[in-house]
Amino acid sequence: MQNRQTPFEITKANGEKSVFDPKKLFNSLTRSGADETQAHEIVDAITSELYPGIATKKIYKRAFSLLKEHSRFLAARYNLKNAIMILGPSGYPFERFIGELLKYQGYKVEVAKIVSGKCVNHEVDVIAEKDNHHFMIECKYHNQPGTVSDVKIPLYIQSRFLDVAEQWKTLPGHANKFHQGWVVTNTRFTLDAIQYANCAGLKLLGWDFPAKGSLKDLIDSLGLYPITTLTSLTLTEKKLLLEMNLVLCHELQRNENVLAQIGTKPARIKTVLEECLNLCERANQSVLSYS
Repeated sequence: MQNRQTPFEITKANGEKSVFDPKKLFNSLTRSGADETQAHEIVDAITSELYPGIATKKIYKRAFSLLKEHSRFLAARYNLKNAIMILGPSGYPFERFIGELLKYQGYKVEVAKIVSGKCVNHEVDVIAEKDNHHFMIECKYHNQPGTVSDVKIPLYIQSRFLDVAEQWKTLPGHANKFHQGWVVTNTRFTLDAIQYANCAGLKLLGWDFPAKGSLKDLIDSLGLYPITTLTSLTLTEKKLLLEMNLVLCHELQRNENVLAQIGTKPARIKTVLEECLNLCERANQSVLSYS
């Protein structure tokens, strides 16, 4: 990587200013699977194009474009955070995506269910059950970078969970089960939100939280990427597939005929399926353990 004597100030998605760190960009590229030579070339190219105040979004787009020239599926992995942000706008595809992540870990899962609490009924995004554990999971989906989940969200979710848990404990076989509320987001939590959740016993799962076993780690370890990650699909094609309730690349591999149904040309279908295969195979090479 080239060394620059003058550090450049860049503008983050939330409007804050920070100094461009080439090592941070390099690490994000290599975590996506780029080798060191590719990552150095991309960092050097971007560093030479910087100007004061440049938005991090522009840096990301340029890095994505350069990485895509090397490999579609590496670019797809690098594009993961943005890909999840275009799952919306309703948030339901994100709820279903979270449900699938849990299902592939052996949980019995229900999505978008009305459940009875001790006092009132609640609409719950995801209910997950495995062995002696029973979880009420609320998904806070954001389609704008820089958006965070503050302390009001875990406060609200915990109060709902306590009402539901009181009713769950009256069910046959549930008196000795471990019940817990979760909040899952595709962005970040504030420090107050994390502090409250730790104190209340509420589990938080964010884009990069906790440090080990974050949402990004979970997706990579399971190899379960949303179809919005694929660089070989147009935005219109992605929206059509989501409308058909097809969220995962794995699902697309098993139902490749839907590509023809939405008007994808045969030559491009081959490219899409090849990207699917490479993306999922590479992701499955990494293994993380979760407590």
